[in-house]
Amino acid sequence: MASFLPHPDRRPAVVTGASSGIGLATVLSLAAVGHPVVLGARRLERCEATAASIREAGGEALALALDLHAPDSVAEFASRATTELGPIEIVVSNAGDVLPVTTIDATQDQFDRQIEVNLLGPQRIVHHLVPAMVERRRGDVVFVTSDAAMSPRPQMAGYVAAKSGLEGMARAMRMELEGTGVRVGMVRPGPSLTEQGSGWDPAALDTALALWTKWGFMRHHGYLQGSDVAEAIVAMVSAPRGAQFSVIEVQPEAPVRADGESPT
Repeated sequence: MASFLPHPDRRPAVVTGASSGIGLATVLSLAAVGHPVVLGARRLERCEATAASIREAGGEALALALDLHAPDSVAEFASRATTELGPIEIVVSNAGDVLPVTTIDATQDQFDRQIEVNLLGPQRIVHHLVPAMVERRRGDVVFVTSDAAMSPRPQMAGYVAAKSGLEGMARAMRMELEGTGVRVGMVRPGPSLTEQGSGWDPAALDTALALWTKWGFMRHHGYLQGSDVAEAIVAMVSAPRGAQFSVIEVQPEAPVRADGESPT
């Protein structure tokens, strides 16, 4: 049976936002299929614990501090990742943050923070790591976006703006790199159970949930696990050469209705 992993077989992968949620699940899924992994996040101690467990299981893993707000941190992260694990073959830009702010109520700092983490940070990462991929004429870049880019939600103005911009940047980048051997794709999750939003004020969460229900975004109470999205990311970077997944949208399945229960 032909291998579905692009050559070379040793493909070091960088994952941002790797301390929890989708990023953590992606690290574990990539390591499970044999990829050396570099974990990047501000919560370095969490990443170090995960990296240690991967190494104990026989894999290769490295934890490095990464603050997407700080260009110098991004540059140092990219340099150390390449120096210590070798040429990076896979970049998973996953780190993100969401605040419950409206367009007119957000302070400049709040709005800027959303754009910085969710859009400017990913550009900084690919700026430092992807040119070497282009030189080698191979590699995979995956941007973890959000279905909020396609279906904007109220109370998430900065996040929606940033993720919409991220999808536009990813599409432009895919065209720019066509024919270089570097594949660019997006994995677009729907509602997910992660630590994003866990620090919201309960009143702000109640307001958001009521508005999302009003606008039809809460059809059921199913949520994705981080591992669900991670499997889509692994599938994207494991596609055979000559093919690429440009977008994979992952939505939670609705809980199975009880016998006789109305669909509405």
